[in-house]
Amino acid sequence: MADRLMLLDTASLYFRAFYGVPDSITAPDGTPVNAVRGLLDMIARLVPDFEATHLVACWDDDWRPAWRVELIPSYKAHRVERAVPGGVDVEETPPGLIVQIPRIREVLGLLGIAIVGAPEHEADDVIGTLATGADLPVDVVTGDRDLFQLVDDEASVRVVYTARGMSRLEVLTDASVVGKYGVLPQQYVDFSVMRGDSSDGLPGVAGVGEKTAASLLQQFVDLDGIRAAAADASVPMSASVRAKFAAAADYLDVAPTVVEVVRDLDLGEFDSQLRPVTGARREALEALATEWNLGGSVPRVLAALDALPPAG
Repeated sequence: MADRLMLLDTASLYFRAFYGVPDSITAPDGTPVNAVRGLLDMIARLVPDFEATHLVACWDDDWRPAWRVELIPSYKAHRVERAVPGGVDVEETPPGLIVQIPRIREVLGLLGIAIVGAPEHEADDVIGTLATGADLPVDVVTGDRDLFQLVDDEASVRVVYTARGMSRLEVLTDASVVGKYGVLPQQYVDFSVMRGDSSDGLPGVAGVGEKTAASLLQQFVDLDGIRAAAADASVPMSASVRAKFAAAADYLDVAPTVVEVVRDLDLGEFDSQLRPVTGARREALEALATEWNLGGSVPRVLAALDALPPAG
């Protein structure tokens, strides 16, 4: 089996697990464990289905970096529960999930799965850096459309999109991004900037939806080309479209920097190789399976790792 690297957009997945698995599933002390169980079951399925040999749980060390907020103050503003001047704002998160995040980190550590984050950056930026610098095929697992910008057939980077649920995963390649949106993956940042994204607090260009954005990119290649055409009266373009881009000029000056993932972070050294779990770590996981009422989730993920071929 050829080596493959899987990059998890971890928060995206544990939020999905929390809402997808009943919160009536608790540890004996009453603490919810639905997100822990759900995430383990995702990993137990994803690793064999996509033949992953390496895995990184990419982490939001800063889910709303100040440098992005400075450029677009509305960026994720509706998801802030409490502002922290000079620090990382507290994201609105259900209390039942908050108490599970340390347990998620503990279980991932016992499984030998690398947890990688970066100060002042989101998991998306960690994923962008690792996908760009990888020397083996990559599968990015996420429910976030912004990461479609990383799809690259030539570099063997795919996105495994979870938004429709684990039973209906979409594997995105160059062709499927074009099929869904009418733009190439390398045009996706400009497409997303124009369309906007209410879930991230990005207003987009008023009056420009997906079809118009795709049509403009097909005609003018990128956002710079579209803006240049809108400013040039000799280029055929409707007056209304010109007006929309003129009105959005300040937003368009900064939005691409906010939407584009960082690809050159210094993430230090870590081991992404997946291996069967043995010895004290296996005993600890099996004990936690009972202590936390994790049911069959721990045996399933252990079995998935046991089935891996020997590391090369």
